Amino acid sequence: MKKALALVLVLAVLVSGAFAGGKKEAANDGKLTKETMKVGFVYIGAINDEGYTQAHDKGRLAIEAMGIETAYVENVGENSDCEVAIRNLIDQGCNVIYTNSFGFMDWTAKVAKDFPNLYFGHCSGYTQLDNMCSYFGKVYQARYLAGIAAGLRTANGKIGYVAAMQLPEVIRGINAFTLGVLSVNPTATVEVIWTNTWYDPSVEKQAALELLNKGCDVLEQHQDTTAPQIAAQEKGAYCIGYNVATPTAAPKSYLTAPIFNWDVFYTQNVQKILDGTWKGVAYWEDMSTGVVGLDALTANCAPGTAEAIEPVKQAMINHEFDPFCGPIYDQNGVERVPAGVQMTDDEIWNMSWFVKGVIGKAE
Repeated sequence: MKKALALVLVLAVLVSGAFAGGKKEAANDGKLTKETMKVGFVYIGAINDEGYTQAHDKGRLAIEAMGIETAYVENVGENSDCEVAIRNLIDQGCNVIYTNSFGFMDWTAKVAKDFPNLYFGHCSGYTQLDNMCSYFGKVYQARYLAGIAAGLRTANGKIGYVAAMQLPEVIRGINAFTLGVLSVNPTATVEVIWTNTWYDPSVEKQAALELLNKGCDVLEQHQDTTAPQIAAQEKGAYCIGYNVATPTAAPKSYLTAPIFNWDVFYTQNVQKILDGTWKGVAYWEDMSTGVVGLDALTANCAPGTAEAIEPVKQAMINHEFDPFCGPIYDQNGVERVPAGVQMTDDEIWNMSWFVKGVIGKAE
């Protein structure tokens, strides 16, 4: 009986080790392999949203192409639903978890503390732990380039911007875009309407129509769907997308789009785990890494657009130019950045004021 009981206990331990997500790394002596790794994603939107979440899901598919198993949960709210989704993925055997929205940060950190042997990554936030990194791309660089395209395309100098949340992430994007506009069209303005949502096609389209009815003839967006682009085409205006290339959403209006190549980041980050070089640090990748870029320019762009953008793009890639180098003035005409001074990453990351040329309130 004692031998039989001992055998039962051994089997119980083996079974629990095989199915408890928190134990998978320990079972591999602290090193995961492609065969033992399972990567889970928590998404704020749908994988076919033609925007933000679809861009991330391309990264997930790239991980699968490496021969690694993945899983995902889509349309997750920025509340305790995030924690539930993460824990469910862990129960499914995921030992690497990525969450893709700013509001997921605290929930991700909470679960990460409960599972110190697992790996976590959070997109667009600022919290790091020994087993949790943060990551984002300097997409504001691509927005500056898109601003050049908008500034050359507008006929009346009135450009609209459909913006999601009043957060530094969105504010610095608006500012970089506006600086790009002003670099080729010094008298143009960029009017902002806040939607207070990342993903709501009807709200986004209504905001776009409001800007178009005010006379804006080019629209840019920080939203997860193509609704503003569709509105622009319906009104005979031009548009710039975001996150992924969407030239077919509004083929008569689409100029280009700042895009994320999340496949570049995710495959590299996962490889770091496999190599044993991964660290819980903050990744903020610039254009030179390929994580962010500008979609191909369409025939809807004004003549000379490519010639204006290409040298600036190459200067960014070569680290010879960044949009946030002074002189930069705020909406009130106050010099915020002196001539020749480059804003630090920390200053750019926490930006809470609008540059000259923006119509709207940053806070």
